[in-house]
Amino acid sequence: MGHRFSKRKLEGTDNLSPGRFSVSEEAPPHYSSYSTGSETAVSMETPTRRPSEVVNSRQDNRRPSIYSTMDAMPHLEFYANATATGRIRRCRPSLETLRKAIDDAESGSNMGDSGRGSVSALQESGIESEENGPGGKTAQPVRFGWITGVMIRCMLNIWGVILFLRLSWITSQAGILLTWLIILMSVLVTSITALSVSAISTNGRVSSGKSLDKSTQILFFLVLMVSFVNYFVGTLIPATPQKQSIGVFGYRSEIFLENLFPDWRGADGDFFRMFAIFFPSAIGILAGANISGDLKEPEIAIPRGTLMAIFWTTISYLAISSTVGACVLRDASGSMNDSLPLNFSEPCEGLSCGLGWNFTECQQSGTCAFGLSNNFQVLIQVSGFGPLIYAGIFAATLSSALAFLVSAPKVFQCLCKDNIYPFIGFFAKGYGKNSEPLRAYLLCYIIAMCFILIAELNVIAPLISNFFLCSYALINFSCFHASITNSPGWRPSFRYFSPWTGLFGAVISVVLMFLLTWWAALIAFGLIIFLFGYVVYKKPEVNWGSSIQASTYNMALSYSVSLAGVEDHVKNYRPQCLVLTGPPTLRPALVDFVGSFTKNVSLMICGDIHMDDEKSVSQRNSNDMIKWLNQRKVRSFYTSFKASGLREGARHLLQASGLGKLKPNILVMGFKMNWHESSSKGIEDYINTIYDAFDSNHGVCVLRMMDGLDIRDELETEVNQAFEVDEAIESDDQISDNTANDQIKTVFQSKQGKKTIDVYWISDDGGLTLLVPYLLTRRKRWRRSKVRVFIIGDQQTMENDRKEMMTLLQRFRLDVHDVIVVTDSERPPLAKNMRRFEETLTPFRLNEGQLDERTAQQQRTEFTWKVTDKEMDALRPKSEKKVRLNEIIRRNSKYAALVLVSLPVAQADCPSSLYMSWLDTLSYGIHCPVLLIRGNQQNVMTFYCQ
Repeated sequence: MGHRFSKRKLEGTDNLSPGRFSVSEEAPPHYSSYSTGSETAVSMETPTRRPSEVVNSRQDNRRPSIYSTMDAMPHLEFYANATATGRIRRCRPSLETLRKAIDDAESGSNMGDSGRGSVSALQESGIESEENGPGGKTAQPVRFGWITGVMIRCMLNIWGVILFLRLSWITSQAGILLTWLIILMSVLVTSITALSVSAISTNGRVSSGKSLDKSTQILFFLVLMVSFVNYFVGTLIPATPQKQSIGVFGYRSEIFLENLFPDWRGADGDFFRMFAIFFPSAIGILAGANISGDLKEPEIAIPRGTLMAIFWTTISYLAISSTVGACVLRDASGSMNDSLPLNFSEPCEGLSCGLGWNFTECQQSGTCAFGLSNNFQVLIQVSGFGPLIYAGIFAATLSSALAFLVSAPKVFQCLCKDNIYPFIGFFAKGYGKNSEPLRAYLLCYIIAMCFILIAELNVIAPLISNFFLCSYALINFSCFHASITNSPGWRPSFRYFSPWTGLFGAVISVVLMFLLTWWAALIAFGLIIFLFGYVVYKKPEVNWGSSIQASTYNMALSYSVSLAGVEDHVKNYRPQCLVLTGPPTLRPALVDFVGSFTKNVSLMICGDIHMDDEKSVSQRNSNDMIKWLNQRKVRSFYTSFKASGLREGARHLLQASGLGKLKPNILVMGFKMNWHESSSKGIEDYINTIYDAFDSNHGVCVLRMMDGLDIRDELETEVNQAFEVDEAIESDDQISDNTANDQIKTVFQSKQGKKTIDVYWISDDGGLTLLVPYLLTRRKRWRRSKVRVFIIGDQQTMENDRKEMMTLLQRFRLDVHDVIVVTDSERPPLAKNMRRFEETLTPFRLNEGQLDERTAQQQRTEFTWKVTDKEMDALRPKSEKKVRLNEIIRRNSKYAALVLVSLPVAQADCPSSLYMSWLDTLSYGIHCPVLLIRGNQQNVMTFYCQ
């Protein structure tokens, strides 16, 4: 193919005019699509444009490659994700298109028309790229920088109501030093998570989320800035007597030293309780990553904006906690009567005495209503103008709440659209041109109201902290896991992160969860494990290229390589099957049967040998076959191979399938039901495939069922019922589609009850004949089935033969219900059965008696697959034994669920038609599935410990 391709290329270039590859002289090809049913055919024609039009056209950016007018230069549109952008994208020409274009160009040049060609195979799925707007004009979206796009958004999300209503109280409980430790611990978690988020969000383009409007966030930001300035100005204003009565004195060193250390009070007086209440003040770091698609340079904007937001909010927390701790007492009565005169003689205790106030009575009685420890509105009392702090509270609350209320339903809507979990598809529906998740908005509102109705911030905050710590743990672990898998697809633009910082962030988040609220942590992890387990079990039809897939590949590769160095041992033997299923959808019973004893035990490969024309081969889709296997819960690989015949394809599959020690050691086939009508080559190919498997030291299994294994006719009948006679031809494509989706139930998917599995162990093959039924009985559907072993013996030694076999089976540790010795195998078969055998073989006899010697010799040489009279007479005893064994099987196994019979091994000079008739005779007339099985004569079971 390579030489022929090169020759055609040279022939085509001979007809090109000089300067063929000059971009300025050659206009790009123009594609016009027209509808043909469900497909879009595309034709190519050379446009007649003026030079100025060619230069100004945007198509010039997509000029053809120097190699060919059909080949395309690299372009962004070829890699854009149409589903993510919501637009239809252009596609590069396929290899089939490029190769057909050469053929068309050659034929076109022979016709004298080198400027035109047919491109029917090129499928261009759209007319507008992501950057194009209406009318072909470029519509560039608004892009944000790191300040307005990330930093301010994150700061607005981080600042919340806890800053204004709980930070001063936390300072009174934990003291300034421990409050700073709480703040820095929270910042440590969020900073590490910010690094992980930066890496994840810059590993590819993220679709734009939804956030606050820009005429809104600026307004909230200005209000917060004014409220902060108002507070700090208030700390500098000398305290009036009214303020002093509620514990506000301005900056005093003695107050700062007093509030430097903790003073735990009440049920909430605990370090980790304070951390749990404060931590929601540090969340909101994902606001920038949520709009990654709207940023100018997300790899710079997200880490810089997020970290700067963390830095400035941290400064504000540290400053407010230290200043309020330096200005306000922990306890104050609020009564002007508690002021002390210059010369007082009444008893007074505490720091307030030196400041001119006596709060001893309310301190001792625990009735102080003001001060850091008793009042949550200290920042309002300290500030220069109290109402501005209220404005700040509303701005911080609204900015955080609205941001989460708007973004969370969008994320949940995407989850619902992926259809990963049941019963949530109701919330996937969007309304309007922006697909607004109104139902998800309502759900989010209800959840928020449920938390608000708790009406206790000290209870709500720890629950929120637990959920956010859980999400941060998952984010950090995701970054760590994606990094250590060494996947080529993990290429974040942000480089300043380490997988080990991600792991540290995940661990510390989990530890803090249990230290804060252990029962909530258990519930959260239980929920996560349940959701993850459900996804693993259900295997939804979504694929994000996750790090789990990369990790699975790494583990499989590592174990496969290490397994290659392990020597084979009989104790580690596993039946690894290459199953010649063809398209698995057409032989479900064969797939189900092999999957019954290989699932979770050993390797199974479904081999599909294409012997059709090229068109039929291209219509088979490997992804559909794999999807069908997964839906059927069959753990198997699927591989296809194109060959001229069954024998050639099977030989190559036997040699090439597998990886290292994960290679097939058993060939499994379906019985050739139509062998009587088949051509001599078909029978030769089938039997020689068995011989080749023996020659390559493989075991062989042949499965036969009364109605056959191929359900093609059944599927065609079901489909054609819905069509008129004149439409039957057009239904072929639908039949092909239905075979990939339909799940037809087979006998091997049903519970077998207390039926027996009858094993006719006629020849010792190493134990494979016994191993397969043992593996079957380990399955739930076969667990109640009883295994019976039939062996050939004499009447005189029947008891000894049975005891010997029972001893062997016990040493093999096989649970066998009974051992039956067949003593009448030497009896001649019934005449009618023998006559049927001979009639079956009649079309394949050479009939030498009716020919002269010369003709007979010529036909013996030419038709090697036919049975001569000499061969028939020589092999008659063996044929009679096969007929007799079939009689024994039909008599003893009328109600069996499965029959296993040792597969006979024919000598090399045995005609293929005679061997085929033996297989047919052994399995004829048996109503249950029959498995003709033969190992490779090497032990697969042992009763030794080593």
